[in-house]
Amino acid sequence: MNMKKELAKKLLEIQAVAIKSPEELFTWASGIKSPIYCDNRLTMSYPKVRDLIGEGFKDLILEKYPEAEVLVGTATAGIPHAAWTAQKMNLPMAYVRSSAKEHGKGNQIEGIVKSGQKVVVIEDLLSTGGSSMKAVKALQNIGAEVLGVVAIFTYGFSKVDDVFDEEKIPYETLTSYSVLLPIAIEMGYIKEEEKELLEKWSKEPYIFTK
Repeated sequence: MNMKKELAKKLLEIQAVAIKSPEELFTWASGIKSPIYCDNRLTMSYPKVRDLIGEGFKDLILEKYPEAEVLVGTATAGIPHAAWTAQKMNLPMAYVRSSAKEHGKGNQIEGIVKSGQKVVVIEDLLSTGGSSMKAVKALQNIGAEVLGVVAIFTYGFSKVDDVFDEEKIPYETLTSYSVLLPIAIEMGYIKEEEKELLEKWSKEPYIFTK
C-alpha cells in the first residue's frame, strides 16, 4: 500500500476523517453542507499515525523542496506536525498565527525566520487555501522565500488550485479526498452507490447547501 492510501486508511480508522452519506451531512462554519469532516488534530493522540505523517512530510520536503532551511507550521493544527517533522530533519521550526497578537510583542510569526531564508509551510488541511495563503503572505512580508506548502489532507476543491496558481506557490498533500473515497467504500464507511454523488461534491462543494 502506498503512502497516500495507507494514510487515508489510518485517518478513517482513527476517525480523524469522518464521512457520512448524503442523507446525513456535516455543517461547516462557512455554512457548507458536507459529507466529510476532517479533524487532523486527532492524529496527535496516535503516535504511529503522527510518525507516519512526519515521515511522509520529511520525504515530501526532501523530494520537492530539498533546499528548505526552516519549516513553518500554521496555527494551530499545523504546529505539532511542523515540530515533529523539523525534529526528523534537524531543521529550525517556527509557526504563523492567523493574525498578530494584540499583546506582548504583537508577533504574528513565532520563532526565528530571517529575511532570505527558504521556508516550507506545513498545514494540517487544505480546504479553500485561504488560511495557507495568509501564512505565506506573512512570511513573504518579512522577506522569507516560501518554497511551497505541504498539508496532510485536501478536499480537492478547484479553488485551492486557483488560489495557489494566482500567487505562484506550489503545494503538495500526503493524501486526499479522491484517494480516501474508494478506501472508505472498501472499509464500509459509505455505500458504492453513493460514490458518484460524493465525487460530484468535491467538484461542486455547495451542491448539498442549495
